[in-house]
Amino acid sequence: MERPEIRRRRDDDMKACVEALATVHEADRYPARWPADPAGWLTPDGLLEAWVAVDGTDVLGHVALTRTDRVMAADAGLPPDELASVSRLFATASARRRGVASALLATATTAATAIGLRLVLEVEDGGGAAVALYERAGWRHAGSRPGDWRTADGRTALLHTYVAPAGATR
Repeated sequence: MERPEIRRRRDDDMKACVEALATVHEADRYPARWPADPAGWLTPDGLLEAWVAVDGTDVLGHVALTRTDRVMAADAGLPPDELASVSRLFATASARRRGVASALLATATTAATAIGLRLVLEVEDGGGAAVALYERAGWRHAGSRPGDWRTADGRTALLHTYVAPAGATR
């Protein structure tokens, strides 16, 4: 199968994005708690840009680029005004092993570099496949801290902060 097209998310993609997110939530518990407003969750505060992986009209994946909060910047050991965050990154089960998540991550990295920002992200401890993706791409683990929410199995979330490779900046 050929790799899906990666393009900027459009308003008319939102219904398909929510449907794709629902399949990911069902399979992987991401997000850990289903949001009351999934379209709003996919459009977080501080949104800079968002992209989708599409195959025809099917959304197979999503990523957003957002402003970085002070807590994550402190974990990364870098000033928040030099950073952007990868957020809402997912690939549906049918898109796995097709390079979709890697392509979405690369797209966000290229966009951040173009505006002179270095990327950071947070991943919950249960996200083993996501951690493997980031580490294969050369991201560095910068620290961990407890989250302010509970996972589906009732434990306090443990968040890991990762920083993009130094070469992924302008």
